[in-house]
Amino acid sequence: MPTRSAIDTDGTRAILDIVPESLHARVPLVFGSADLVQRVATYHAAPPRERSPLFGERGLFDARSAS
Repeated sequence: MPTRSAIDTDGTRAILDIVPESLHARVPLVFGSADLVQRVATYHAAPPRERSPLFGERGLFDARSAS
């Protein structure tokens, strides 16, 4: 049985590649199985009109029907 690898990201960069700008710097944190973390990273890399996967054109709610 193949093992799943785990990764972490802030949506664009690996967490260990981030250099803190201050002592208590905060960054978003997404971690878990590689396939799920990469899915979240694709949401962050999407064009601005597709930024909301829940309320956008491809998500759970159709933004066009809200008007």
